Amino acid sequence: MSEVRVGLVIEDDQDIRELVRVVLSQAGFDVHTASTGSAGVLSARELNPDVITLDLGLPDIDGFEVARQIRKSSDAYIIMLTARAEELDTLMGLEAGGDDYLTKPFRPRELRARVEAMMRRPRASSDTRSAPDEADPEMAHNGLSVSAGSRTAVLKGKELKLTRTEFDLLLALLETGRIVRTKADLARRLRNEPYDVGSYVSDADERAVEVHMGNLRKKLGDSIQAPRWLETVRGVGYRLAPPVQSN
Repeated sequence: MSEVRVGLVIEDDQDIRELVRVVLSQAGFDVHTASTGSAGVLSARELNPDVITLDLGLPDIDGFEVARQIRKSSDAYIIMLTARAEELDTLMGLEAGGDDYLTKPFRPRELRARVEAMMRRPRASSDTRSAPDEADPEMAHNGLSVSAGSRTAVLKGKELKLTRTEFDLLLALLETGRIVRTKADLARRLRNEPYDVGSYVSDADERAVEVHMGNLRKKLGDSIQAPRWLETVRGVGYRLAPPVQSN
């Protein structure tokens, strides 16, 4: 019997809150709701949800701060819901810890499709973290060790606190090495699609990849000018930086 998936809807508008609750329920989630940011943060800590939809325009705490607080204790996928279409708001939401976003009004079918694509990606569990499988070899590059099975990334003996999206992007580059992956390639990877499937990738999806890569680079302490792990190929995409030669 499969484990019940938990969804959390943080939304102050009652009509939208009910719409999202129905969409997630139909997708098989045990759905909980919160109408304020503070209640949402508390629920995220107590419920350990798999997916959170988060309104940016909450009455007590703005959605950016809610996302930052949730990220201190949760690796849930966070989908930002915003009535504001400005790119700055979108980028701030992703930088605060969001994985994806939708602009209101949105189609319920699109929300469900994005949630289901996220849930096809693996999630670390406490069991895999405490007892790594011997058949799960670590990938190492320039002092960084990454385990796909336990979904951990360790640098200088310290585990990095990566979001699931950041980890998936890092894993994608480690797997393909010096092969350049375009932003569209990586956006498809986040949807759990093959790189060459040819499905449509919007400018907003590519921009989201840029933001997530920037966040990942900050957490690694990497340099754009002299990269140790993430190399930007200007006008094309990203690839793993060359190995550092030891003396």
